[in-house]
Amino acid sequence: MNPVSFTDRETLWKDMLGGAAADWDVIVIGGGITGAGILREAVRLGYRSLLIEQRDFAWGSSSRSSKMVHGGLRYLAAGQFSLTRHALQEREKLIREAPRLVQRLGYYFPLYRGQWPPRLAAGALFWLYDRLAGIRDHRRVGNAELARQFNGLDTDGLNGAFYYTDAVTDDARLTLRVLQESVRQGASLRNYTRANRLLREQGRVCGLLAEDLESGQQATLRARVVINATGAWADRLGNAALAGMKIRPQRGSHLVVSADRFPVSSAIFLLHPADGRRLFVYPWEGRTVIGTTDIRHGRDLDTAASMTAAELRYLLAAAERLFPGDPPKPADVISSWS
Repeated sequence: MNPVSFTDRETLWKDMLGGAAADWDVIVIGGGITGAGILREAVRLGYRSLLIEQRDFAWGSSSRSSKMVHGGLRYLAAGQFSLTRHALQEREKLIREAPRLVQRLGYYFPLYRGQWPPRLAAGALFWLYDRLAGIRDHRRVGNAELARQFNGLDTDGLNGAFYYTDAVTDDARLTLRVLQESVRQGASLRNYTRANRLLREQGRVCGLLAEDLESGQQATLRARVVINATGAWADRLGNAALAGMKIRPQRGSHLVVSADRFPVSSAIFLLHPADGRRLFVYPWEGRTVIGTTDIRHGRDLDTAASMTAAELRYLLAAAERLFPGDPPKPADVISSWS
């Protein structure tokens, strides 16, 4: 892939203030994967497009996800067939278009006596999941294969598992890749630039007031369309589309342990013994990840999220339930992200 030539910050700022780049067809606020994807589509369709981000690109959820590119088994289980089909089609497209960034990973769904779903229902679920994706990757496996794959796995009541595939990615790298493709096609980017206020004329948004967070300079940017892709920050701009609703940020925390201490070569589902939530243990960059929590994030959004001691205990308890023989301990944790 050829190097990307980015416009320097000062030149782009001057272009924002006047001249050829004074007006835009589309301004996207937010440099995560959602904003990056919107920008790519906008410039691909020929729109003169700008994206601004108040921190580093992919600073928020787009560098702190579970790294999974999946169709959403829970969506399928809830009867959301169209959503699942669309997500699976997009997964397959990403695997084809970015094979070095998005790669298949095997998942094991263990079947324990008395747990939902029962074997026949689970089999139907995975058959339909593959059917919607246009592939056939799932199969039934016995306890012997599980024992080979996962040393110390709880075998009490275990009745085999279903194996299937989804995908994983380096979420931040994928976001940057999409932004780079947009720049190649003519889009403009600027980080550490905050949208302070939307501008309106005759009841419709016509631009925004932007601030360079390094210099303190401000500029009025005009556009035919302004798209708020700021995720958890979406209600800060007084978006009329939210009709007074407030975003309730959620936090998902993950802990990382050494693969030497807790080795896995595929992902495996586990049920938390306290609340029945499904979590994953999976390999990532030569380490093993356990996650994720799903709790309300009541902290300042402009401060990097971090795992609490309670979340650490919660995730270790889940691992202990699935691997009771020699589960990871707090001293085995080498890092975390949220």
